[in-house]
Amino acid sequence: MPGLNPQQQAAVEHIGSPLLVLAGAGSGKTRVITEKIAWLIRKAGIPGRHIAAITFTNKASREMRERASQLLSKDEARGLTVATFHNLGLQIIRKEYKLLGYKSGFSILDAQDTGTIIKELMLRDDEAADPDDDSRWIISRWKNDFISPKKALEIATTPQELLAAKVYQRYQRQLKAYNALDFDDLIVLPVQLFDDDNEVLLRWQNKLRYLLVDEYQDTNTCQYRMVQQLAGIRSELTVVGDDDQSIYAWRGARPENINQLQKDYPNLKLVKLEQNYRSTSSILESANHLIGNNPHLFEKKLWSALGSGRKIKILPCRTAEHEIEKVITELMKHHFLDKAPHGDFAVLYRSNHQSRLFERYLRQNDIPYKISGGISFFSRPEVKDTIAYIRLISNTADDAAFLRIVNTPKRSIGASTLEKLGDYANEREISLFAASTEMGLASQLSEGGRARLATFCHWINELSFASREEEPHRIVERLITDIAYYEYLQTTSNSPKMAERRMENVQEVIDWIKRLYNEGQGDHQDLADIVAHMSLMDILERNKEDDDSDAVSLMTLHTSKGLEFPYVFLVGMEEDVLPHANSIEDNNGLEEERRLAYVGITRAKKQLTITFAKTRNKFGEKITCEPSRFLDELPPEHIEWDGRVVKSAKEHKETAKSYIDNLQDMLGD
Repeated sequence: MPGLNPQQQAAVEHIGSPLLVLAGAGSGKTRVITEKIAWLIRKAGIPGRHIAAITFTNKASREMRERASQLLSKDEARGLTVATFHNLGLQIIRKEYKLLGYKSGFSILDAQDTGTIIKELMLRDDEAADPDDDSRWIISRWKNDFISPKKALEIATTPQELLAAKVYQRYQRQLKAYNALDFDDLIVLPVQLFDDDNEVLLRWQNKLRYLLVDEYQDTNTCQYRMVQQLAGIRSELTVVGDDDQSIYAWRGARPENINQLQKDYPNLKLVKLEQNYRSTSSILESANHLIGNNPHLFEKKLWSALGSGRKIKILPCRTAEHEIEKVITELMKHHFLDKAPHGDFAVLYRSNHQSRLFERYLRQNDIPYKISGGISFFSRPEVKDTIAYIRLISNTADDAAFLRIVNTPKRSIGASTLEKLGDYANEREISLFAASTEMGLASQLSEGGRARLATFCHWINELSFASREEEPHRIVERLITDIAYYEYLQTTSNSPKMAERRMENVQEVIDWIKRLYNEGQGDHQDLADIVAHMSLMDILERNKEDDDSDAVSLMTLHTSKGLEFPYVFLVGMEEDVLPHANSIEDNNGLEEERRLAYVGITRAKKQLTITFAKTRNKFGEKITCEPSRFLDELPPEHIEWDGRVVKSAKEHKETAKSYIDNLQDMLGD
């Protein structure tokens, strides 16, 4: 394994006890995991089919799979599992759905679908006059902490938690009646099954004999438990993580899980990866100094062999507009002097709203940019409609899909009809689709309403039967034609061009289904499997964007994790922004905000520029801003405040020479 440093080599070759690889930012952790997969197969004699590498994001999973395929032959890689936690959970549920009390063709609901169900359940409760998203988040947190509906009722203290606990019980019953799962269930259900059925657990332990887990500091309670269950008494386990980059407590991550490993595995081996291959020493030593203010069970100190590099620039600005002008001036200067493409630059901020002014000024200066968190492909109405249709065709018990498309395009099936249908279905404890064709519905609906529902359901049944014989994409093409969907888009779009673009999105869904079917090799050979895969991709890749365009990246600090850029602008470094106002009074919250700043600093390879404004407009009122306390935690020797540091004669000479050389090159071109 040429090219590995001694610590990386030790991590790759360790076997016989659980291993924690404490991997600092930019220390080559992905390479360690993929090299270890190859070593386990070739040297430790563990077949690829018995190895699982588990990641958090689909992007990380793809990258790991691609790197592993470069190291391994097809025979060596056969059966190797490289998956996100949720993808692995889905694989387990697909195999064991009968034991879990589900039928084949179950649906995976996204946040919008689950939010709709929870709000409807709350509206039936007299205590919930104004339903909001709080209950959905509380229920999700309980699931991540592996707290059952019964336990939630016991521990709920506030009125909001008590209401959420009541809804939680009914929500789970409703999901089961719909033959549906939410995103959290993809972890919760396998863990419940393994707890209840030792025979099933042994079967999966024998299948996945060695586990490698990436980003371990981001695991929640339920994910930690799944890893423990699968590792079993053999404890053949390597986890890679960095407690200094744990920034997802708000969605259930438990950075203390890294500390818990030592208690659960007394023979845990620790290897630290401290050599950073990304950033200069000035950037790394500043990051070390900042994060040193947080408590640590495992101490580590990143270092770099790339030289000291440029000092960190801190630019005080008068206003938000002045901040943007300074950032764009610096960006254009580096673009000119360093001949850096626009794709080398990133502007990082704490909250999404901070991007708006940057977008306007970048457009005005004709600087190309791309922004994370734009409208997801899956969030477009025409895409959601198409996927809802195929969800219902593959699972007629999917009430969320039924409600979305039963009157899209219009079929004269109004809200009153659906309300009466819902009441009847709840009384009978059956799906809306099943209720639509029952004779007893005559007591609730007019003959016309029942006839329209029956016609719709008959057509869906025809497509459902046809899907058992025909290729999946043919079924979707047929349904789009049957409902005259393009004509519907023409009547509901602002212009003919808009209708065409929306229809192109529908065609992209069809092409994707065709590709999945043709490349499925048994995994995606029927519509139900394809729908489950697409639903999961929807949730995992909502913010997927084109990484190849030469454009300045605008993104939140949370989104930037795992990425790197030669030039980074960390903007809005002010009290109440970073650290965020909601976190200042809480030690744990303040520590996470410091980790967030650490993540931002360690994204920079070559030059880091930090800015803050002295005044901003907030809700139409001018407010005074204080510089972030984190600026005082950076080492003075690595900082240049607004260019006021006096340079040595040698530094002046080098700067002038670089400027003249670049100017001559441009004139020569």
